[in-house]
Amino acid sequence: MTIAVVGTDTGVGKTVVTAAIVARLRRDGVDARAIKPTQTGFPEDDDADYVRWACDDEAAALRLRTYGEPLAPAVAARRADDPIGYDELLSETREAVDDSEFVVVEGAGGLRVPLSNDPRREIVDVVADLDAPALVVARSGLGTLNHTALTVEALRRRDVSVLGVALNRYEGESVAERTNPDELERMCDCPVWTLPESPLESRDDVRELGADLPAFDGRVGEDPPM
Repeated sequence: MTIAVVGTDTGVGKTVVTAAIVARLRRDGVDARAIKPTQTGFPEDDDADYVRWACDDEAAALRLRTYGEPLAPAVAARRADDPIGYDELLSETREAVDDSEFVVVEGAGGLRVPLSNDPRREIVDVVADLDAPALVVARSGLGTLNHTALTVEALRRRDVSVLGVALNRYEGESVAERTNPDELERMCDCPVWTLPESPLESRDDVRELGADLPAFDGRVGEDPPM
């Protein structure tokens, strides 16, 4: 089983959500694993290593391609004179997916981030070609309605099933935050969950965050309960 965790932008919390899902499933005895097809800004940014830390297990995550500059994967690869061949990357990702019972594929930035120039592909292409339903991670506050609705629309245009939207770092302090969950459910016609602000200082903090999301195992491709 495979799902994709995608974001409305960079820095919205995709890695934390990915880690929370994988850690929760592994705690429950599921052979779950995170896969990061491309990692830029490496080694300062290492999303796979964060998942491993959260799960306290080196086998919990795998990164496939790494680039030093914190740029879109296609741009970082081009500047490193190490271009990404899309078909090869997709094949490597599929092979990694086949090695685990449950896989969370984490995107990079938003859906329209350039992934490869050979041929030209974006993050949304790998999600669609993997035929993986997607969980959208978004900011909680003002401005998220537009970004989130556009992301959901882009996924559905590619026939990607949307599992729901996770509003990250939710505090409910502003009117926008308090009204956004219901408004997004109406706009996007999918479940919306709020993930509370947390210090995330321990592995238990990350695992507890996963408790605020439904257990996606066994329901991949189906609509999670509202």
